[in-house]
Amino acid sequence: MQQKMDALKAEILAQMAETKTGRSLYELKLKFQAELKVVMAGMKDLPKEEKPAFGKIVNAFKTEMEEAFEARAVVVKEMEMQQKYASERVDISMPGKVRTTGALHPITLVKNQLIDVFAGMGFKVFEGPEVETDYYNFTALNTPKDHPARDMQDTFYLAENLLLRTQTSAGQIRVMEKQSPPIKILSPGRVFRSDDDATHSPMFHQMEGLVVDKGITLCDLQGMLAEFAKKMFTDSTKVRLRPSYFPFTEPSVEVDLSCSQCGGAGCRLCKGTGWIEVLGAGMVNRHVLENCGVDPDEYTGFAFGMGIERIAMLKYGINNIKTLFENDTRFLKQFED
Repeated sequence: MQQKMDALKAEILAQMAETKTGRSLYELKLKFQAELKVVMAGMKDLPKEEKPAFGKIVNAFKTEMEEAFEARAVVVKEMEMQQKYASERVDISMPGKVRTTGALHPITLVKNQLIDVFAGMGFKVFEGPEVETDYYNFTALNTPKDHPARDMQDTFYLAENLLLRTQTSAGQIRVMEKQSPPIKILSPGRVFRSDDDATHSPMFHQMEGLVVDKGITLCDLQGMLAEFAKKMFTDSTKVRLRPSYFPFTEPSVEVDLSCSQCGGAGCRLCKGTGWIEVLGAGMVNRHVLENCGVDPDEYTGFAFGMGIERIAMLKYGINNIKTLFENDTRFLKQFED
């Protein structure tokens, strides 16, 4: 029995000297305890009078080995700490890592700027759903199914009467149905049309504005747009209204701004005209007001809608709308609020 314990001691101490982690030392201790049980099981074969003496020997052996394990644990812990320190060591002579800060996307920048401009004039923000019914997107906006104005837009239909909205103008109807005049809201958001070239994208962003109250005229619209142009571009920016047609406004106008690049003198950007078309607007059509339960004899209003990408392209001199959706960080990092 003594020989077995001496052999076990020599084996365990030899393996203990090779341990370098707390885990391996713990597993070795479990192995020792298991093999010690096998040795102790031999006590049943000893004469009765020899068992007490052998028990003392075993207890002394266990105590000695436990002290050896504790001593080795201190050494192993120190080794592990030194390895950790070595792996976490920082060479302060090395140049530091430069982590550049991000910036808002130009579309987000312009959207926020537009909201700030119009919020300063008393507008509140309303965001409608991107999936709309045919009624809100067309019919309630004075565009019935047989109306030729539907040919102006290539629509993504999800079902017979369900579609991806082609304009944020649908927000007008939702607000006027639930809120009585006076109304002064902005409706920004994504819209979808099957159109794709250097100045158009199948998905883009619009900002719709609506004002309904007593005594609202086209002069109010022009004054508001003049203020918008000065705050969004420069104090010298001028506004021009041209007759146009939209089914939900009457009269309707196209809104031009004096070219920000040449100041109206004529250049390549404005194609020599000195003006750049920016948005569409007009007085809210009587039929639209009636569809929403608003008395057109008591209230009038104006509405306007602009493409946020178009404003961003004009403001920052971007010549291809696709650049705004490519997520090229070299392009995006140029913009700061």
